[in-house]
Amino acid sequence: MTADIIDGKRIAAEVREELVPRVEALKARGVEPGLAFVLVGEDPASISYVRGKERACEQLGITSETFRLPEQAPQSEIADLVQLINDDEKWHGQIVQLPLPNHVDEETIIATVEPSMDVDGIHPQSQGRLLRGVPTYAPATPSGVQQLLLRSGHAPDGRHVVICGRSGLVGKPLAALLMQKREGANATVTVCHTGTPDLAEHTRRADILVAAMGRAGTITADMVREGAVVIDVGTNPIPDATKKSGRRLVGDVDFEAVREKAAAITPVPGGVGPMTVAMLLVNTVIAAEGGPQRT
Repeated sequence: MTADIIDGKRIAAEVREELVPRVEALKARGVEPGLAFVLVGEDPASISYVRGKERACEQLGITSETFRLPEQAPQSEIADLVQLINDDEKWHGQIVQLPLPNHVDEETIIATVEPSMDVDGIHPQSQGRLLRGVPTYAPATPSGVQQLLLRSGHAPDGRHVVICGRSGLVGKPLAALLMQKREGANATVTVCHTGTPDLAEHTRRADILVAAMGRAGTITADMVREGAVVIDVGTNPIPDATKKSGRRLVGDVDFEAVREKAAAITPVPGGVGPMTVAMLLVNTVIAAEGGPQRT
């Protein structure tokens, strides 16, 4: 068996195309969807991520702007900037690019974002509403994973989903999203992590296995049962002398080996990553339309 490749680029393009008439309808009503980014410091990965999101906004006709502060900016200055954006009616969504410098309490800054503008879905109110199963902004990567499954013909309904990773950005909210009592979810969810004894005992039971541990090659072929669907959320840079940058990105899954056992698998890059950006755009359009309560 050689797994089908779940093409995140193609599915993300499909999602973005579906947003075009919604953006046009907003503009016809005089509403210009707007997304603001807060970027602190000069971390190359963060700068690259924000540029990619800005390009995606431009292609869809969403207004965007990046507000930059130096690495040493005090926490109070960052919070003041976030509040300034909250109060500006030009913006429907706001994203504080993480990670923030070590001297900044990320939780305080995240909580400063107006919940109605939290298109990243990471505000405590957003995540609490997600857990309760009421309308909210779902975090972009988990909702992207859900859409990958649905649009590739591998709906999670009635399946056993094993998530490797318990982060607040992916593992926990993805578990909350997929266990909802609604179509497109209804999964039995197991969450594993670095403290789980005999990880393979759990992963081999998965109908759908999601790797989100942030460790290259953690999921090997012997940890995957024949015919499972494997979603690789990992993006780990490793040395590669053949690349101009001297490195390349790999996932948390041993792709070539696992591909020979799985029914379907996402590549890295080109799998979950494009969906994260696409779902940020979805949330921004929802915000401009009046918020998730109307969905």
